Amino acid sequence: MFRPPLPPFTHETAVEKVRLAEDGWNSCDAAKVALAYTLDTRWRNRVEFATNREQAQGFLERKWNREHEYRLIKELWAFTGNRIAVRYAYEYRDDGGQWFRAYCNENWHFAEDGLMSNRHASINEMPIKESERLFHWPLGRRPDDHPSLSDLGL
Repeated sequence: MFRPPLPPFTHETAVEKVRLAEDGWNSCDAAKVALAYTLDTRWRNRVEFATNREQAQGFLERKWNREHEYRLIKELWAFTGNRIAVRYAYEYRDDGGQWFRAYCNENWHFAEDGLMSNRHASINEMPIKESERLFHWPLGRRPDDHPSLSDLGL
């Protein structure tokens, strides 16, 4: 199985890879998103570690069961060869109705087939008021004309 674009990345293909990842995560479909990772993928996400695709999918299922109205924007930070660094932010509300915005950085390493073999995430989040939300598109893919993180000053 191949998951284009494939490394080594150019600026254009790195931007495309980041947008495809954003679109996948905005689907909140854990089974679909997990297919973008190698069978032996390694993740670090806050205090949780995954050592294979099945564990990554389980993580995503738990995440989206507790993070409601999830909306995410990713932005390319740097790339080289088979590695991409991104910064991103996402907003969600919890079961009690409290809204949060998370600010994050990730380092990605890709196998030759374009599947992600390593994902290292650093995430900080803060509670926000509903009136402070910046991500208002309908659930799913962010519209192409929606402002980027840089446009929003994040």
